Amino acid sequence: MVKITRSYPAPESLTMEAQKKEGSYSKPDVVARLREDFHDKCYICEMKGLQDPQIEHLLPHKNGRWPDRKFDWENLFWACGHCNRVKSRRKYEEGILNCCQRDPEEAMVFHLKHENVEVCPKRPEDGEAVLTAELVEEVFNLKNTGMRIIGSAVRTRLLQEEMNTLYTKLEAYRRNPESKLIQRTLRALLRRDTAFAGFKRCYIWEHAEQYPELQKYIA
Repeated sequence: MVKITRSYPAPESLTMEAQKKEGSYSKPDVVARLREDFHDKCYICEMKGLQDPQIEHLLPHKNGRWPDRKFDWENLFWACGHCNRVKSRRKYEEGILNCCQRDPEEAMVFHLKHENVEVCPKRPEDGEAVLTAELVEEVFNLKNTGMRIIGSAVRTRLLQEEMNTLYTKLEAYRRNPESKLIQRTLRALLRRDTAFAGFKRCYIWEHAEQYPELQKYIA
């Protein structure tokens, strides 16, 4: 999870649809803006190029019981179906970190250890970070249904592939740190709009002594 810059003003259709009895928060202008703002990746797991994108409400609207939440541009997020279903559990209804307002990289650390994902809050007293870290861990590790086994495995495999790409480029950088091509490749790989950026950027941050010159790419 990384910081997202939301664009303004809100899509025009939200105001019009909010006035209707059966209004929709997923008109084409909303979908296009969310896809662009969130770099076409799920804000929770960071898988990119979603085949099943969904518009997720950070705070649930309970089937329209809270209409202000339903059409609130600040409350709409781009998510994959897998993460949306995991987040729909009652314990995640309130208290999840808003990545458009807070920088998740300042609140949590993201690790891939073998085939398991570990996400930890930087401060145990930070309730939002604690709950959000649990959510991110669960979308990768929760395997309590057949479909979640598949969904978790797909995301873990893609994360492993992305991290292996990073490790390969870092090895090339260690052998030839003056290479402008390798530097440009690493800079592109560490951009916030890339898949699983939170994990890759955290690795560089935690290895600052080994890669001091690369810290500028995650600033």
